[in-house]
Amino acid sequence: SCLCGSAPCLLCGCCPSTKNSTISRLLFTFFLFLGTLVSIIMIIPGVEKELHKLPGFCEGSGSVLGVQTNVDCSSFLGHKAVYRMGFAMAAFFCLFAVLMVCVRSSKDPRAALQNGFWFFKFLVLVGITVGAFYIPDGAFTSVWFYFGVVGSFLFILIQLVLLIDLAHSWSQRWLHNADEGNAKGWYAALCTITFIFYAASITALVLLYIYYTKPEGCTEGKVFLSINLILCLIVSVVSILPKIQEAQPHSGLLQASLITLYTIYVTWSALANVPDRSCNPTLLLRNSTGSATATEPLTTWWDAPSIVGLVIFLLCTLFISLRSSDHPQVNKLMLTEESGAGAGPGPAGAAEEGGVRRAYDNEQDGVSYSYTFFHLCLLLAALYIMMTLTNWYRPDESLQVLSSPWTAVWVKICSSWAGLLLYFWTLVAPLVLPDRDFS
Repeated sequence: SCLCGSAPCLLCGCCPSTKNSTISRLLFTFFLFLGTLVSIIMIIPGVEKELHKLPGFCEGSGSVLGVQTNVDCSSFLGHKAVYRMGFAMAAFFCLFAVLMVCVRSSKDPRAALQNGFWFFKFLVLVGITVGAFYIPDGAFTSVWFYFGVVGSFLFILIQLVLLIDLAHSWSQRWLHNADEGNAKGWYAALCTITFIFYAASITALVLLYIYYTKPEGCTEGKVFLSINLILCLIVSVVSILPKIQEAQPHSGLLQASLITLYTIYVTWSALANVPDRSCNPTLLLRNSTGSATATEPLTTWWDAPSIVGLVIFLLCTLFISLRSSDHPQVNKLMLTEESGAGAGPGPAGAAEEGGVRRAYDNEQDGVSYSYTFFHLCLLLAALYIMMTLTNWYRPDESLQVLSSPWTAVWVKICSSWAGLLLYFWTLVAPLVLPDRDFS
């Protein structure tokens, strides 16, 4: 029955009672993590070299880069495999995003597709993945690269929304605890965390100036670092202005320090893609002979910015799957509202059924999140992890070298500016729009 049944039958008797909607989101997220794990395995150098043994994987349309040449296909197999896997996951979530348009409650027949048939969903994902590896090369890599760029930019913005929400919730919770008791301890913890975030940001900024800029040249890196430093100083000062504090008593340096630290990370990630070896010591170029050249032996993606990006990706996707925000405005933006979907039997009702089903349907009168928007978020996450694992690399114009383009640099820098602008707006919005409720 679990092959066709809903999420409850997948839980054992020792599992705590939980909402059907939460289990469904976790299982879809598990599919995304499974695809990510497969992509990581495929891009490991030892496994990558063995992929050419797959029948037809390195034949049929000339080469991995889509041209009829004698390019050594084995040097790009990991890159090709990750792009195919990313396409398969994106197509899978796009399919469900379309199927779940305008589902209002679990009474809709399509809700059964969202919350059940997990074995057949897995088969569909496997089928799409197998089919993706038979896509003719042609211009697929070049075109899909730009799909990945756009999707990654949008997912970075979603990460920023979640980070800003996390910072505000964190600060409000600690200030509330301080008001209830042991104020000195909570304020000391608040100051300590804020100091650590700012200290880490300053240290990282100094290291970026040392390793990614030169006294002569590297103008772009200097400009990017200087602009983001100034913008971070501005939002930090604005967050503690008297008028801002009056409009938003819970705003403070904790939020600003967390946003600053994330901005420095995005800037670091951007500088790691600068296609100039003199300004980017971690630049990796892979040529058609399969060799990799860099200051240290690195794989295509296994560098520090990519590892940090992978961790942030895992945390953000789990955040999307597990909870809604404490703030109504963020819930509206993310199209989640757990409190508005309290219909259906609760844990007590589940126990009355014999305790076998440990999840209960909480969406009989209304869904607790937008099914379509949730799948779109996972689609963007699939594109983001695809670009992260390939380090935003693509074949150059000669189709002989897999290198990092300026496109990746500008997308990441623009996303850092967009994030700072978004946070700045959350600070000044109550002053600009005094008639709206931002409580």
